[in-house]
Amino acid sequence: MQATDRRVTEIELSYRRYGPALLLFAEGLAGERSRAQDVVHQVFLKLLETGRLHDTLDAKAYLFRCVRNAVLNDRKARQRDVVLDPECAWFEPPNRDYAAELNLRRALWGLPEDQREVTILHVWGELTFAQIAEVLGISANTVASRYRYALARLREAMWAKEGCRANS
Repeated sequence: MQATDRRVTEIELSYRRYGPALLLFAEGLAGERSRAQDVVHQVFLKLLETGRLHDTLDAKAYLFRCVRNAVLNDRKARQRDVVLDPECAWFEPPNRDYAAELNLRRALWGLPEDQREVTILHVWGELTFAQIAEVLGISANTVASRYRYALARLREAMWAKEGCRANS
């Protein structure tokens, strides 16, 4: 197998393995599924052109960083933010609790962007704090702090919503 074929196979496997999580992450940042899809596809097209994935130590963290940068560049180019469609499927439990899901989604969007970003990367992207630190260009301790603060805020927001619903 030629080096080019191996590189394409490696990138294709990475797309299949990390694509859904990258798309979810991009959607969480961009707020719009179609823009997120475009960004993820652009990242992989660029990888196919340059073959840079071959040179990375941690492909997963590198891909999340590429997607994050692409979303930020897209956001700058468009000079506007779009609210995430409340009907998109972030959770798919067997007995879906739409009210709780909507409350969680609202609570997540109520977080400061830096905390929301860390939470999405850790929970849905399944990245470690060290990988998130690499993606965001910050220390792992800062990542852990942001995640801890985010969880506290989410817990508080969800408890308040559940308390209101229980008292209704």
